[in-house]
Amino acid sequence: MNATTVDPDALLAEILLTPEGKADPYPRYAAIREHAPGFSSAMGFVVFGRYEDCQTVLRDPRFGKGEPGAVWEQYGLTEDEWAERFDSVATNGRSLLGLDPPDHTRMRKLVSKAFTPRTVERLRPEIVRITDELLHRFDLTAPVDVIADLALQVPMSVIGEMLGVPEADRAALRPLIRTAVATLEFDPPLEVLEAAAAAARSITARFEDLIAERRARPTDDLLSELVHVEEEGDQLTHDELLSTVILIYGAGFETTTNLIGNGLLALLDHPDQMRRLREDRSLLKTAVDELLRWDSPVQLDGRQAFEGLEVNGVAVEAGQQVVTMLGSANRDPRVFDDPDRLDVGRDGPAPMSFGSGIHYCLGASLARTEGQVVFERLLDRFGVIEPAWGDERPRYRDSIVLRGLESLPVRCA
Repeated sequence: MNATTVDPDALLAEILLTPEGKADPYPRYAAIREHAPGFSSAMGFVVFGRYEDCQTVLRDPRFGKGEPGAVWEQYGLTEDEWAERFDSVATNGRSLLGLDPPDHTRMRKLVSKAFTPRTVERLRPEIVRITDELLHRFDLTAPVDVIADLALQVPMSVIGEMLGVPEADRAALRPLIRTAVATLEFDPPLEVLEAAAAAARSITARFEDLIAERRARPTDDLLSELVHVEEEGDQLTHDELLSTVILIYGAGFETTTNLIGNGLLALLDHPDQMRRLREDRSLLKTAVDELLRWDSPVQLDGRQAFEGLEVNGVAVEAGQQVVTMLGSANRDPRVFDDPDRLDVGRDGPAPMSFGSGIHYCLGASLARTEGQVVFERLLDRFGVIEPAWGDERPRYRDSIVLRGLESLPVRCA
């Protein structure tokens, strides 16, 4: 492919809108990255796919989350109709994910102490216990779906226990969270938004009840701590508390599930690297980062320009939306040597899978630790882990912002 035959906007549309592009965006990323490192899309936003440019956008304070535009217009609704259907704390509220300083700084400070590397490391024995219990339940006489039986269960149990979400509630919340996060995808259809809004109302109602319970009877969990902060009149309003705990719970298992599933598929596709990790467990830390780089659970991140500026010679207007392609940045040959080769011992810059700047993923340390534990315990327990999907490869969910498998059947022995 040469520069004269590359249409970056057409490639971007394939990535965002077609099943083929979502299933394997990486060749398209490569073409965009090499021939149009930054460009203004006909879809109305500027796109960057190189590591350095993505870092610049995500770290520069002249970019931020900004105010949402008149989204209702693209769906043929009035502002009042939009508010009637979708205005709720869970769907339209300003959680950490959508805030700029100073509110973002204030709220993140209140929550971040629960996710420091030191705090997370103290959770490792509990993560090991949870993982071992799940592995013990594997039926070795039949294929096991790693997504449903392990990759989802471990982070959901860990974040549920951290927050104090009763085990009985987790199964009910799981499909609701999955439905609600569809709003993060590119240009979701109106019916998807309506389903997400209904799910968000149910999620909100349950967490309202949990907050009321913790206010009446505090326990030793993160939710009680955050309720206490609110009651002391510190800095969390009730709506901020609600949107924050919902975000922590949903983000606490949605992306880590994809890390484990995508990562194990990569190891199954590269048995030499699986064998290398099996023989040398000192590689676990670099291996998890490499699996994050190889097939990132989050592929895109967006910002808004607060003023007109240039990034690597590409003009961005004030108020314009910018898309950073994290999955592309993770394969940038300017940063990663031979980037299309999986190397569990790779030592170099951190992948951009957790973003960058002030919105760097709050749960990055937790996700990495969970990944390390899961892969270690899998390899410890089973001498054989092999594909069990026959002729049809595991399929990715119909999404691109959050990239993960629908299922991953394997045989273990």
